Amino acid sequence: MTDGTAPPPPHPAGPAAALAHAHPGDGHGPGHGAGGLDMAGMLLPALAALVPALGYLLLVRRAHRRGPRREWSAWRSASFLAGCGLVAAAVLPPLAPWAHGDFRGHMAQHLLIGMYAPVALVLGAPVTLLLRTLPGARARTLTSLLRSRPVRVLTHPVTALLLNTGSLAVLYCTPLYGAATAQPWGHWLLHLHFLAAGCLFAWVVAGPDPAPARPEVPARLVLLGAAIAGHAVLSQLMYGGFLIDIPAPVGQVRGGAELMYYGGDIAELLLAGAVVATWRPGRAGPARKRPVRARSGQEASPRAWPARVRSGAHGPPAGEPLTDADGARRSDAQAA
Repeated sequence: MTDGTAPPPPHPAGPAAALAHAHPGDGHGPGHGAGGLDMAGMLLPALAALVPALGYLLLVRRAHRRGPRREWSAWRSASFLAGCGLVAAAVLPPLAPWAHGDFRGHMAQHLLIGMYAPVALVLGAPVTLLLRTLPGARARTLTSLLRSRPVRVLTHPVTALLLNTGSLAVLYCTPLYGAATAQPWGHWLLHLHFLAAGCLFAWVVAGPDPAPARPEVPARLVLLGAAIAGHAVLSQLMYGGFLIDIPAPVGQVRGGAELMYYGGDIAELLLAGAVVATWRPGRAGPARKRPVRARSGQEASPRAWPARVRSGAHGPPAGEPLTDADGARRSDAQAA
C-alpha cells in the first residue's frame, strides 16, 4: 500500500476514534474473515491464558506455606493476573475475529499482547516467586541459568531492543506480514513473538526479577527512549504509506497507525513509570572507613572486618549479583 501524501500527525481523537470507526467485516487481504471462531479455536487461547494464571496462584500458595512470615505481595499477584487477562482479551472474541479480518484489530491485538500484557506480567515477578518456592538445588540451577552466556546475550539491551522494536520494521516493511497472516498458524506465531519479545524488553527495562548485568536506570531510560522513537517513526511511515508492505485498505492501515502511535505511547509511559518507581539513586555520603588495624600482637575485632571476610568468603562472588523483586542482592547460596 503506497500513498504519496506526506504523513500528517495522527488524528487527535486517538485510538478511541480508530476503534469507533472499525468494521469487523472489512477484511485485509490474505487474512481470515471475521467470522466467529469454532470451539477449539476458543478453548486453546483460553487455556493459554488460564494455565499461567493458575500456575502463578499455586506458586503463591506454596510460597506462603514455606515462609508465612514473608508473604508474597498482593499487588504483584494482581499485576500478573491482569497480564493474563489482557492476553485472554486479545486472543478471544470479540477482538480475535476482528483482528483476523481488519488490520486495526490486528494492531489492537499487538498492543495488548506485545506491550500492555508484558508490563503487567513482568511486574508480577514470576521468576522471583519461582526462586522462593523451588528446592535449594533447583533454585541454584535456575540462578546459574540466569547467569549463563546465552541468557546474557539474549537479555542484552541491544538484543531486546532489536527483537521488540526492530522486528516490527521487518514485519510491516516487507512481505512478511502478508505471508504470516495468510495461514492460521501464522497468526499464532505472531502472537508468540509479540508476547515473548515484549516480556523480554519489559524484563530488561523494568523487571523486578533477577537479571544478569542489567544496566543502570539512566541507561534503561535511554533504551526506552529509543523504543519510543522507533514506534513513532514506524507509525508515521505507516500512516503516510511510505516503505511499508501491508495488504490492507488505506483506511485500515491509517487506523492501525493511530492505534500504534497513541496506544504505544501509553504503554511506554507505563513502562517508564515502572522504571522510575524502582530507581534508588545513590546518595553521596561520607567515605567508608577502613577496618581498624590491630596493634602489634593483637587481632582486629571481627566487627571491623568486611562482611565477606567475616563470613569466610574470599574474593568477588561468582558472577555479578542478581537483584530480586524486593531489591535484595542474591548470591548463589541465597538463591536457595
